[in-house]
Amino acid sequence: MTKKVVVKIGELTKKHGISLRELSRLADVRHAALSELSNGKRSNINFAHIEKIADALGIDDIREIIDLVDNK
Repeated sequence: MTKKVVVKIGELTKKHGISLRELSRLADVRHAALSELSNGKRSNINFAHIEKIADALGIDDIREIIDLVDNK
């Protein structure tokens, strides 16, 4: 079985009680890019975006942002 990287944008916004638009503003990442990451529509991940999200939300462990799951 193959693996897939999942960016947990939806979980992060719920956990921190913010909207996707607010995360976009806090992290200085385009709303469209966050939306595509959230919906699994991006095949490439910009690590600068992951770093900005981590900084904006005070996250120290990358596993809070991304996960490796079995591809169904």
